[in-house]
Parts: sequence; C-alpha cells; structure tokens
Amino acid sequence: MPAPQIGVIGASNASERERELAHAVGLELARAGAIVICGGRGGVMEEACRGAQEGGALTVGIFPGADRAQANRWVHVAIPSGMGELRNGLIVRSSEALIAIGGSYGTLSEIALGRRAGRTCVLLESFGELLAEPPLEGSAGGLLRAGDAAEAVALAIAAAG
Repeated sequence: MPAPQIGVIGASNASERERELAHAVGLELARAGAIVICGGRGGVMEEACRGAQEGGALTVGIFPGADRAQANRWVHVAIPSGMGELRNGLIVRSSEALIAIGGSYGTLSEIALGRRAGRTCVLLESFGELLAEPPLEGSAGGLLRAGDAAEAVALAIAAAG
C-alpha cells in the first residue's frame, strides 16, 4: 500500500507558534511514514516541510505560479501549477486528509474544498470556532479538532487509512 498523502495547510505569514506546530506536525508525519503535500512556500508550509524532511519524509509543494524557484528549501518535489490560488484544489485532491494550522483565507478555502471533496480536515489552532458541526450538507468529510501535533497526525492518518 502506498504511503498516505497528508496535506498540511496554513498561512505563509504564520506566527511563531504556528511555525512551531507545523514543524512538529512535519516530524510526526515523517514518523508515521506519510508524504507531506502543501503549497511549498513559507510559514506553515516551510516548517511542515522542514520537519518532514528532517524525519526522512518526502515533501511535495504545489505552487500558485509557474516557477519552481518559489519552493522553500525543504521541498523535494516542486510542482509549479501556474494556476494562482486555484492550486488549492490540487493540494486538496492530492491529499487523503488535511491538517490545518492557523491560517488565513487561503487556508479557509482549502478547508472548504476539503470538506466538499470528502476529506477529513484536522484543525490545529485553526478556525475551529468559525466552522459548523456536523459536516455541511453535501460534504462527506468531517472536521476534527486536535490539541497537539501528535493528535493531529494520528487523526489524519486514521482518516486517510
């Protein structure tokens, strides 16, 4: 069976706390044998890739522009989509589950696309108070809240399984 592909989503202008959480999530995903899918740029994406790479996991970045040079230095596979923010759908569809850390409007759009695509979205200090439960009509995916990186990864791996 192939390795689970877990999307890590969050803002490029992340806080120090969000960056620390993303790094820890990346390490935990590596320990779980997962492939990390993300937007491949800075902030949450960079720290998740750094943690994953330090743990020996493969990292994939799907970029809004057409230039692979947008990749942070921790991305193994750089995919320039040339699609702008529409690339968020590619991140979602390439992932079996998503972990959202903090975030901004782009993250919120990925959560919504994930829900619509039936992906479980694990919220780690991300939009939990704004999003309704149970899942919205027409959305098979669920929203789960996690208290720390290890719990977020365990929930995402279980959902991908």
